[in-house]
Amino acid sequence: MSTDISGNPPIDLLGKQITDVLAHPNIGHGLARTLRAAAKEIEVGRYHRATQRAFPNGPDEQPTKVQIGGGNHQLDGFFNIDLVPPADFLWDVREGIPLETSTVELLFTEHFLEHIDYPRSAKGFAREAFRVLGTGGQIITGVPDAAYVLSRYPAAPVEAEEMVGRWYAKRTCREDINTYLDLINYVFRDQDDDPNYTPHLWAYDAEKLSQLFTEAGFTTVEPWTFDATLANPKREWASVYVIATK
Repeated sequence: MSTDISGNPPIDLLGKQITDVLAHPNIGHGLARTLRAAAKEIEVGRYHRATQRAFPNGPDEQPTKVQIGGGNHQLDGFFNIDLVPPADFLWDVREGIPLETSTVELLFTEHFLEHIDYPRSAKGFAREAFRVLGTGGQIITGVPDAAYVLSRYPAAPVEAEEMVGRWYAKRTCREDINTYLDLINYVFRDQDDDPNYTPHLWAYDAEKLSQLFTEAGFTTVEPWTFDATLANPKREWASVYVIATK
């Protein structure tokens, strides 16, 4: 295997080797699952490194309104940062937010935080949000509300079916959510094999969001009233949003 000057295998070559292994008919389920996750991280890393090379000092502009992890829900008037396209700036915020200190007025993110590891990346993200916001700046964060789901356990079949229908109607995993506890598990740790979805790695409620941002240095953390002109309308149901002020 060829190597770079540090002695490490080039990441692109590693990605090709993973693709070759995944194509083998006798690969085991556990190994395939792990390699698919590695392949996704390699793809993310490729975008991240390309941006680092092109913009070593961060984006040319210093935006005052920023959305992070919005996917296809791009916000007009916001500078959109995400792992993969579409976005204005492709960046892995687990490695920090690529903006100057105290330059941002408003950060917005929804159904993103549960997809990054806790505590390192989640707490690191909260600290970075505090850093880039100016005095009085705010971050609005929305996540699936674990308290909502837990408070209904054990739920009546009709209520459980409503949750499954709202959240998993387009997912191949729907037939595997056989009990309400299955639904709880998907909310806390959605580990479905579908490559189009990113696993849930941590669950949050209002108390945990408040603690997370308070620990990072924010002065106040309060409930945020859902506003469909900013947030994705399909996220309103069974989500919790807070607004933290520096």
